Amino acid sequence: MPEPTKKEENDVPAPAPPPEEPSKEKEAGTTPAKDEEEVSPPSALPPGLGSRALERKDSDWTLVETPPGEEQAKQNANSQLSILFIEKPQGGTVKVGEDITFIAKVKAEDLLRKPTIKWFKGKWMDLASKAGKHLQLKETFERHSRVYTFEMQIIKAKDNFAGNYRCEVTYKDKFDSCSFDLEVHESTGTTPNIDIRSAFKRSGEGQEDAGELDFSGLLKRREVKQQEEEPQVDVWELLKNAKPSEYEKIAFQYGITDLRGMLKRLKRMRREEKKSAAFAKILDPAYQVDKGGRVRFVVELADPKLEVKWYKNGQEIRPSTKYIFEHKGCQRILFINNCQMTDDSEYYVTAGDEKCSTELFVREPPIMVTKQLEDTTAYCGERVELECEVSEDDANVKWFKNGEEIIPGPKSRYRIRVEGKKHILIIEGATKADAAEYSVMTTGGQSSAKLSVDLKPLKILTPLTDQTVNLGKEICLKCEISENIPGKWTKNGLPVQESDRLKVVHKGRIHKLVIANALTEDEGDYVFAPDAYNVTLPAKVHVIDPPKIILDGLDADNTVTVIAGNKLRLEIPISGEPPPKAMWSRGDKAIMEGSGRIRTESYPDSSTLVIDIAERDDSGVYHINLKNEAGEAHASIKVKVVDFPDPPVAPTVTEVGDDWCIMNWEPPAYDGGSPILGYFIERKKKQSSRWMRLNFDLCKETTFEPKKMIEGVAYEVRIFAVNAIGISKPSMPSRPFVPLAVTSPPTLLTVDSVTDTTVTMRWRPPRPHWCSRFRWLCARVLL
Repeated sequence: MPEPTKKEENDVPAPAPPPEEPSKEKEAGTTPAKDEEEVSPPSALPPGLGSRALERKDSDWTLVETPPGEEQAKQNANSQLSILFIEKPQGGTVKVGEDITFIAKVKAEDLLRKPTIKWFKGKWMDLASKAGKHLQLKETFERHSRVYTFEMQIIKAKDNFAGNYRCEVTYKDKFDSCSFDLEVHESTGTTPNIDIRSAFKRSGEGQEDAGELDFSGLLKRREVKQQEEEPQVDVWELLKNAKPSEYEKIAFQYGITDLRGMLKRLKRMRREEKKSAAFAKILDPAYQVDKGGRVRFVVELADPKLEVKWYKNGQEIRPSTKYIFEHKGCQRILFINNCQMTDDSEYYVTAGDEKCSTELFVREPPIMVTKQLEDTTAYCGERVELECEVSEDDANVKWFKNGEEIIPGPKSRYRIRVEGKKHILIIEGATKADAAEYSVMTTGGQSSAKLSVDLKPLKILTPLTDQTVNLGKEICLKCEISENIPGKWTKNGLPVQESDRLKVVHKGRIHKLVIANALTEDEGDYVFAPDAYNVTLPAKVHVIDPPKIILDGLDADNTVTVIAGNKLRLEIPISGEPPPKAMWSRGDKAIMEGSGRIRTESYPDSSTLVIDIAERDDSGVYHINLKNEAGEAHASIKVKVVDFPDPPVAPTVTEVGDDWCIMNWEPPAYDGGSPILGYFIERKKKQSSRWMRLNFDLCKETTFEPKKMIEGVAYEVRIFAVNAIGISKPSMPSRPFVPLAVTSPPTLLTVDSVTDTTVTMRWRPPRPHWCSRFRWLCARVLL
């Protein structure tokens, strides 16, 4: 039959209705004959469920607690297994309306991230959803001591807050838990009269503490005497009076396999039995019998003439060797012989139009362990099987590890296989954490054995090797060991963190560390350490980069211009890993580092050419060479030293007028390394020493016409050449020249006499000019 499903503590099943009168309950109990097996409700709790019981006089519920001896043993076992807690929460006592705080501390020295903690009440109630005005959960982290502190504070405690609590902490594959108790006492010192039905009503609709009550809030600790003899127990009555969290434990102890069905039938039962006109005495709510035993159902009719029919799960029961009917006056009796698990069901009897029903629970005999567990030794990674045999086929068996129940599931590392009477616990890929004491428990016995898990001698099949990788290439560190176990990678003593560029690969016995697009910061000492072994595999990674010369700051033809007389400091960025060595040269002559006028300076990321006072002769092509173990790089840089242009040659005056002249000249022989932009012209009187500039806009041509000069006065002119750097020195002055106007023509020209061969002419001379000297020219006669 299927195992019962877990229920939240808030989902409390409806309690079975109490019997109307104690006398009726006594009459309704089965009273077998001398040759029959007696089946009756229990008179006391079994020792297996605890020696302390708390009862309510106004209710039929019996609330059972675990004896202090078992609780103390469980806490001691938990303390021995603590692997994460450095301080566990301790049980406490608080008065109604007061506050109390429980503290748990976890050491984070070896943890890479924050552990996860959960607080529970009872078995399954997660208190994270109950945080509000009565419950607060806090956490703090002390960076200096690397300790996480988790607090659960209960504010204004109520009666129903009492009970068992549990704290669980998890980190990756590590788990630790601790349970503790909270007792709540009345502040007045008197015990109030508690109504169990009103205690399970919600405190309000939509409030924070709505639905927070549970059974544990009603418990009051009271010592009872130990029962010397174990009486027979009616499981039906025991379940009615137990907390829902104990249903599964009771079902396992008393061999109930269909707990789920039993709870459903328990919930369907009526709370109050109405008086019947047909039945003077009805069936008990439930009966219990051992497997193979005999049970007796008795009803008493109000009218003995009524016809009675018996039913099992809706099917009418016919008389047979198994089912025997008996009539004794008004009593109608049904005997069921050799009860089996199939007889565990609902029965009812009809008389006329009325019926009454009951439940029959068949208890299996105690399951004994016939073959004990044996101590086992295994190596890490091996498959481990712990095997035992029990007295019955397909019996209900529970496995424990260090006292904690093993619950197999899809995500569990444990599997349980049943082969008839054999029960086998399978552990796939055992680890050091699996070394523990394992036990198996049945309804009639138990067995335990120790499992020791040792490490296999580790062999290094392929060690890591040192690598030298070019910048931007892939780095792949690979090793192979003899065992398929995980491990950790470190770089310079720090854990390696995976990213989009860095991947850690574990495939069987092979471990890889792959780094795409290697960078200079990837260089370092890498170590792989297999888990659980004191073995390390080291390797050095050296990232190299061919040298590069970065000329982005220069023009297209890599030319650098400097003005003569200034200092040139040419810094060229370079790159490479390891840093390359730079060498400068001009022609066949190397330029050395030092203190000369022309020298070089070297830095990790650049190389500099220095010319303190640039001269015209420093112009030329300079070469830079870089070299490291990854390669070489070369570049040529043209240095151009510019200066003022040389002065032009002395100008020549080619034509003179009354107040003007025309002058010509030749460009200077050296333009200073920069094109001539134009010329400035100056003149002065020969007798003066003051030069006067004739143009303020540069003259682009090599000819110029000075004007506004004084006729008859001797002048000199000179030229300045201009380039982008500045103005040259003046040229030599031109030869002196005097502006003169042309004389007026002669007047009164007449012919004085004519002969056969001659003509005599007369004219009046031109008007006298104060600075003119006449030269007579021959007259031309036009014939």
